[in-house]
Amino acid sequence: MKIVLPGGTGQVGGVLRRALAAAGHEVVVLTRHPERDGEVPWDGRTLGPWAEAVDGSDVVINLAGRSVSCRYTDENLRAMMDSRVDSARVVGEAIAAARKPPRVWLQMSTATIYAHRFDAPNDEVTGAIGGDEPGLPGYWSYSVEIARNWEREQERAATPDTRKVALRSAMVMSPDRGGVFDYLLWLARLGLGGPVAGGAQYVSWIHDRDFVRAVEFLIDRDDITGPVNLAAPGPLPQREFMRALRGAWGMPVWLPATRWMAEVGAFVLRSDTELLLKSRRVVPGRLRDAGFTFEYGAWPSAAADLVRRTRQTRRMRQTRQPLRMQRARR
Repeated sequence: MKIVLPGGTGQVGGVLRRALAAAGHEVVVLTRHPERDGEVPWDGRTLGPWAEAVDGSDVVINLAGRSVSCRYTDENLRAMMDSRVDSARVVGEAIAAARKPPRVWLQMSTATIYAHRFDAPNDEVTGAIGGDEPGLPGYWSYSVEIARNWEREQERAATPDTRKVALRSAMVMSPDRGGVFDYLLWLARLGLGGPVAGGAQYVSWIHDRDFVRAVEFLIDRDDITGPVNLAAPGPLPQREFMRALRGAWGMPVWLPATRWMAEVGAFVLRSDTELLLKSRRVVPGRLRDAGFTFEYGAWPSAAADLVRRTRQTRRMRQTRQPLRMQRARR
């Protein structure tokens, strides 16, 4: 198959690109800064020559959008909104104009669309969409509005010959440098991986291999349209999540963090506390109903695998480093 990945240069794009290419598919990445073979320039806002890659493709998986790993200033929030809505709109325009449109368009969305809650899990049918919970920061509501507008742009696209699926993805856990797992493991290794603000808030996640398998499953299932939660069936409170991660790494020491400590840490790391404090209790209702099975449905086994792969990658880097130094001396 020919698969087009708009915005495919980030962590999630890297996970998909490697897996899909390894499976023998032709993968084309649309990016603002092409550097490698198979990358095509686009601006994420306007139609251009890049649309030729969409015409005749089998699958489009739109991952484009400004990273959420930043401070939630008004400027950054607006950039998050515009980059997601604009890219979804223009991908829809390219598919609508194609002589041979792709048979399926998977549009990245986010589990953040659901309400901050502790009492019950959110699936696609009974889950509560967030945005109006009392007492929460205003920018939390804006994050939900971003997700709603993101999905709405795909829904309104006039693409009658292309099936559309919105991927309400939880945090994708992979051993890649700079990803969310890398950041959480760094905290655990420093002994800072304790409960944050009590740790009762739920963490929803998905192992990178299950993420890829779920995407492949949805490509093949012509009967599935609309929003689908990409999240492991075992969301758990943050204190238990970090306990399992510390155990996988073998770190017996940990320190808890209060809300104000989380604020300070997020400021230093140029991130925001919504990623730490919002309770995302999301479950994969439609995937399970369709017969999808998870290889990593429980976090302890997923964390153990990710730690093993992280250590393996680091050993390989350490092995290569002396070889590079030897070549440099010649």
